[in-house]
Amino acid sequence: MNSTSSLRQMTGRDPREEHRSATPLELLFDLTFVVAFGVSGSELAHQLAEGHIAAGIAAFSFASFAICWAWINYSWMASAYDTDDWAFRLLTMVQMVGVIIMALGLPTLFESIHGGDRLHNEIVIAGYVVMRVALCGQWLRAWRQDPARRGAHQVYLATILVAQVFWCVIAVLPLSVPVAFAAMLVPMVIELTGPFLAERRFGGTPWHADHIAERYGLLTIITLGEGVIGTVAVMSAIVNEPELGWSLGAILLLAAGIGLTFGQWWTYFTIPWATMLERRRDRSFLWGYMHILVFASIAATGAGLHVAAYLLEHHSELSEVGTVLAVAIPVGSYALVLYLLYTLFMRVVDPFHLLLIGLTAAVLVASVVMAIAGVPVAWCLVVVVLAPVVTIVGHETVGHRHIAEHLDAL
Repeated sequence: MNSTSSLRQMTGRDPREEHRSATPLELLFDLTFVVAFGVSGSELAHQLAEGHIAAGIAAFSFASFAICWAWINYSWMASAYDTDDWAFRLLTMVQMVGVIIMALGLPTLFESIHGGDRLHNEIVIAGYVVMRVALCGQWLRAWRQDPARRGAHQVYLATILVAQVFWCVIAVLPLSVPVAFAAMLVPMVIELTGPFLAERRFGGTPWHADHIAERYGLLTIITLGEGVIGTVAVMSAIVNEPELGWSLGAILLLAAGIGLTFGQWWTYFTIPWATMLERRRDRSFLWGYMHILVFASIAATGAGLHVAAYLLEHHSELSEVGTVLAVAIPVGSYALVLYLLYTLFMRVVDPFHLLLIGLTAAVLVASVVMAIAGVPVAWCLVVVVLAPVVTIVGHETVGHRHIAEHLDAL
């Protein structure tokens, strides 16, 4: 959509608009999440390398939800109401500032959870306040200009504001980490329930299936790319050290990082997400919410590769087995979530998929067994790379026919 100087009526986009694709503004918006995922993954890698496993995983889980939820809030609204005029652009840019503020607060969040005394998520919540002010401005504009869907707009506005009040109260109160995490369940439930009520009980919004599928695919690529960037950055520090240089371990680790990126990309895009969403829009919440686990698993894979690089630098407290697990677990989680999402969406249990899941698990277990037996970590990670290859080979030989049959049944 070309921009003009005048404001457009925010009456909703056509959900069946042909050739609907991501706008340059949406691509610019996504770039701020490169920073957020990068900081979150780097902090997780530091925590794991220092041996703070439970604290690192807890902080990363909260950070992943915060990052993904901020992106989801904007992307579905934009799919339904993107006017690409100056007002929409300015409010989107305000949200981008909020994402950057949130990313700046992530290191403090991770450190406070490791400390275990009080949760310090004030800066993260401040970023959310900035994002929510702009997002509510966009929903208010839709409420004024699209009266037929005001019920949905009111639900979005009410749940966003109520949840934000809870987040701010939690940030202000001097709560210990366990108490704060328990208290955060309340706003999280409100956050997740609001869109469901708006879309299912109050008329919904005109989101575009092809556009949403493309947007999620783009964030998948961004998350994968962050793993590559982080791995290369850490590896460059390794190879520039005179005592390490271009060792075989460094080369294998770099190959493993790139190989896992290629493999996870391939497995994600073997599934025709856009066609699935178009045929069964009623299953969009299952699809959209489960992607939070997809994105988190990809980001965690990159963090695990960082930990392996730290081991090569002798800057990690993790054992060789723990280092391999730091990569194998998120790779396995990614594969499992992908198969589970497909199975639940299609509502079909494919025995061939069960075979592929079993083979994937066998490959990952083999990599850990190798580490226990004393095989160098770099070689173990090369075996981990074979995990997504199982799905790729299965799809290219047999699986693509099964998907076609499932789509016909859908």
